[in-house]
Amino acid sequence: MKYLFQLFALCPLLFASAAPNVLIIMADDCTFSDLPVYGGQNAITPNIDWLASQGLVFEKAYVTSAMCQPCRAELYTGQQPMRNGCAWNHSASRAETKSLPQHLAPAGYRTGIAGKVHVTPRSVFTFEDVPGFDANAVRAPTNPHDLAGVKEFISRDKAQPFCLVVALTEPHVPWVMGDRSKYPPKKLKLPPNIADTPKTREDFASYLAEITYMDGQVGEILAALEESGAAQDTLVLFTSEQGSQFPGNKWTCWDTGLHTTLIARWPGKVAAGTRTKALVQYADVTPTLLDVAEAKTDHNFDGSSFAAVLRGEKQTHRAYAYAAHNNIPEGPAYPIRSVTDGEWRYIRNLLPEEIYIEKHLMGLMGGATAHNPYWSSWMATALDNPATYTLVKRYIRRPAEQLYHTAADPAEMTDLATDLQHSAIKAKLSAELDRWLAAQGDPGIPLDTHEAHQAAKKGGHLYFPKD
Repeated sequence: MKYLFQLFALCPLLFASAAPNVLIIMADDCTFSDLPVYGGQNAITPNIDWLASQGLVFEKAYVTSAMCQPCRAELYTGQQPMRNGCAWNHSASRAETKSLPQHLAPAGYRTGIAGKVHVTPRSVFTFEDVPGFDANAVRAPTNPHDLAGVKEFISRDKAQPFCLVVALTEPHVPWVMGDRSKYPPKKLKLPPNIADTPKTREDFASYLAEITYMDGQVGEILAALEESGAAQDTLVLFTSEQGSQFPGNKWTCWDTGLHTTLIARWPGKVAAGTRTKALVQYADVTPTLLDVAEAKTDHNFDGSSFAAVLRGEKQTHRAYAYAAHNNIPEGPAYPIRSVTDGEWRYIRNLLPEEIYIEKHLMGLMGGATAHNPYWSSWMATALDNPATYTLVKRYIRRPAEQLYHTAADPAEMTDLATDLQHSAIKAKLSAELDRWLAAQGDPGIPLDTHEAHQAAKKGGHLYFPKD
């Protein structure tokens, strides 16, 4: 009987050791398709490439909002913007929201974050602060990083599983980190949704240099995990947040804004060198982590676990991925909603009679002009360059509805919304978007107002989702 009691006493430790550690590495403002693992033709990313060779690449992973704060709140809560309350950039989630630290604590986890946090309130996002990585995404240059805090956190207690987020600030503007000499501007292959001007090429080279700098940090973090001896028991997720600040990516509902990188490595659980077309969203990550941790909950998530996809037991997950953009405080009101089935994307611009303005790009806030000076070169050359004029018009003036066959047109340059040949798929996606908006309690146009944003910023909310 004595030995039986001793065995029972050891059970919590045995259970804790069976639960995997979790390491989430997040880039900042990195368009997924600029990475070689997703077909990028310029960036040099040996560490991300290696990680992909050791794990599973999700080809169709999405954020609900192509802005830093809403997508991070979605990732950490398992709830989409209307549900958790962070439906605008620079706002706050509802006080009653729960995030990863609260969800994982009952399963015995300690949960920390290093680098950029950019979610509030602190009472909801109760991560342990892990030092060593710059939290300021617009500092120029970024403060030197130090792996001591990460190493201490992951090695602190071998018997207790950990969940650590390392949120890097690259390649967020200003693009000042890394070795730009590796990217001669004239030799770059620009994506089709980016205008070809000399200044754009120079800035794109700087952006690519920051991607390579970010990749170096990924390598250092993975090396620290390996040195700790915990790598074999750790689920690693690498993701790239939303698209870059080049026009048509971040702050939009086009695929290059919403589509994100997601690579998973879990030795012995996730097959190395594999890819999946399963649709997933950031809202699915927290439920997945709770599933692999065997943590039971009846919480009201918008996402669901894709652990079966990780293990290779399933090749599908969700039927649709949804998106919403509220433009305030980044510019005048311009609400957008979208849905994709992974092949087709439908976009609804709720104020098509207005022009789209994003203040960072247009140089409307202080020193931000220095971050995006290429935009003026687009405007200056649009008169004599029809291709550039088309891109400027695409960005500023948008119809009420847009439809893209993303599988055949990855940059979504050809709008098929008025093509009768595709009316059935447009109607299907439009109806599915209506269903999701109703389920979320999304009021649409009234949400993209200064009053709604200010209420959310202060912790109160004018609109609440339906149960």
